[in-house]
Order: sequence, then C-alpha cells, then structure tokens
Amino acid sequence: MAKTKREDLLEHQLSRRERQIMSAIYRLGEASVADIVMNIPEPPTQDAVRRLCHILTSKGLLHSRPDKRRKIYSPTVTSQRARSKALSNLLDTFFGGSPRELVATLLDAKRDRLSAEEIERLSALVEREEGDLPS
Repeated sequence: MAKTKREDLLEHQLSRRERQIMSAIYRLGEASVADIVMNIPEPPTQDAVRRLCHILTSKGLLHSRPDKRRKIYSPTVTSQRARSKALSNLLDTFFGGSPRELVATLLDAKRDRLSAEEIERLSALVEREEGDLPS
C-alpha cells in the first residue's frame, strides 16, 4: 500500500520549533497562534509562529479553520500515530531497529528509578507480547 503524504512527512524530522508547535497543539487539542505562543518555551514572535503554522499546514500536518479574525489550528495526524512514527524513527536511527537495545539504554540511564508498579506494568507488557509470538 502506498504511503500518504502525511505518513511520508512523518518519516522526516521536524525542526525544534515545529515540534514545539505540534506538541502545544496536541496538548491543547486546537490552538490559535496566540495560544501556541503562550504554550511553548522561549516563544518566537507571533508572526514567526504564524509562518511555521502555515508551513506545517502546507506539509499536511495541521488543518486550519477561520474563527473571527484568526485561524484555529488542529493536527491532522493523531498524537498516537505521530508518537509511534517518531519512536520508530528513533529506534531505527539510534538502536538499529532493536527494541531490546532501546529498553536496555533506558534502564541503564538510571535517571529515575522505576517504581514497583512501573516494573509490574512493564512485566505485564512483556508477558503480553510473548503471548502474541507464534509458537
């Protein structure tokens, strides 16, 4: 099956500002330029955000609708789909496509110790995955 334009765009990395804008819009559900500016760190000017939203719209990642004298932006790709694609890109780029290497790196980082509840949840996920494997 051929990839859609949006799926093809998800293969490529977004700039830091584009990621910040997408993250803010995912958190808010939909947002005006002013909303975005208030929800990203060290925001650029509203004109810069407006231009980046236009770029993201032309890439097919945002949809805009008029609302009085402004535009309201919303994502065209679900946050789950975007996360999945970003993780897949990270996995391929830094871990040779190996989920085991990714998990080992996360556990070795030891920034935050996992709670007993988190370990139990991860164990349940692994067990569920093992149950899905062909015999």
